[in-house]
Amino acid sequence: MLPMPIADHDAITEELAETGRYVKVLWQSDDTLMFIARGRAYRSEFHINPSDEHMTVLKGEMKLHYRKPDGSEDIAVLKEGETIYTAAGIPHSPRFPEDAFLLVGERMRRSGETDSFQWFCPNCDAQIHEEFFVVDDYTKDPVSRAYDNFFDSIPARTCDKCHTVHPGRDFE
Repeated sequence: MLPMPIADHDAITEELAETGRYVKVLWQSDDTLMFIARGRAYRSEFHINPSDEHMTVLKGEMKLHYRKPDGSEDIAVLKEGETIYTAAGIPHSPRFPEDAFLLVGERMRRSGETDSFQWFCPNCDAQIHEEFFVVDDYTKDPVSRAYDNFFDSIPARTCDKCHTVHPGRDFE
């Protein structure tokens, strides 16, 4: 018989809130990844996932910033209980406060696939930095590792075009 795990969303969101952690992986199998994420007030990057993704707002509200094919940015606002499907390759940035929570489902990465995280200048909108990760185990929290690499580097946060320095964790 295959495992059939049951996740208690309320207990997990309470655990994340109490511990200050941002992600709790519910399960990872050869094909499937499911996790609950707590909001990060400073989130500013755009994630490019090689797989389709769906996000359900468990508590609170999320503003999903995304980049259209022409490079312009738009925002989808999701309320508690709503779900959004994001196709592979769409640069997206789920922005929600620390007291809000998402249920996220996606495909585990295939051999050779990488995720990328892109930051744009808050002044002129030029791309200022990109991080690439092979996401073979989501419990390693690749989003936090990408943030640390970006936030800890003034050169990475400085726009070559207009010389504005991205505010890092103070982004709003």
